Amino acid sequence: MKVLIIEDEKWAADKLESMLRIADPGIEILAKLGSVNESVKWFLQNKADLIFLDIQLSDGSSFSIFEQVSVSTPVIFTTAYDQYAIKAFQVNSISYLLKPVRQSDLNQSLQKFRNLKSAFSIDFDALLSQIKGKQPDYKKRFLIQIGEKIRKVEVAEIAYFYIFDKGVYLRTFQGNNYPLDYSLDRLENLINPDNFFRINRKYMVSMDAISNMTAYSRGRVKLELTPSPVADSETIVSVDRSLSFKKWLNK
Repeated sequence: MKVLIIEDEKWAADKLESMLRIADPGIEILAKLGSVNESVKWFLQNKADLIFLDIQLSDGSSFSIFEQVSVSTPVIFTTAYDQYAIKAFQVNSISYLLKPVRQSDLNQSLQKFRNLKSAFSIDFDALLSQIKGKQPDYKKRFLIQIGEKIRKVEVAEIAYFYIFDKGVYLRTFQGNNYPLDYSLDRLENLINPDNFFRINRKYMVSMDAISNMTAYSRGRVKLELTPSPVADSETIVSVDRSLSFKKWLNK
């Protein structure tokens, strides 16, 4: 059995690999991937018998993988979501494993895969539909403290989040800049993806902040933002995010 592990936490991926070898010494681990980008590239040239898939990866939701490449391989989900969210995943999937993964649950899931192996396909459209049926509790505002002063900033006031001089900041539509104690990776999970998109390593922008767009080299898109960025950096959608960005715009 050839297995692919998609998990952005190295210790979790290593632990899962060890447990799989205990469950079945004949299992071959093809790769351990930690991001959507890595996974998309891998699927373009490779194929596994079974995928162990975490929900949140280092560069976004793992479901975006299936928006970019066609994958019919059976999946066992590994997730820290609560019980209500987990129920939504039970659509043509083999199983889910709630973290921390127990050996007995892993063994049971592998046996289920063997039983269904002869005729199995995943309806990811139905799966995504179920996921979207439960709306996550996205962040609505941030508390900002500068010295002794504290103020709140509503998410609706924010034009974009950005990295500058190794720090993360938000910029409001009024042109105010405030530092945040969050990474952009973390913010991607906290902010409603219908309203904000991570265009590259340094910027996550609001739909309403995009004033103009220009076709750029290698299929990329160059954005003009309002208000203009304070840092001397170009707001260009990266190559690996351009397709998802265009789909986001065209929802």
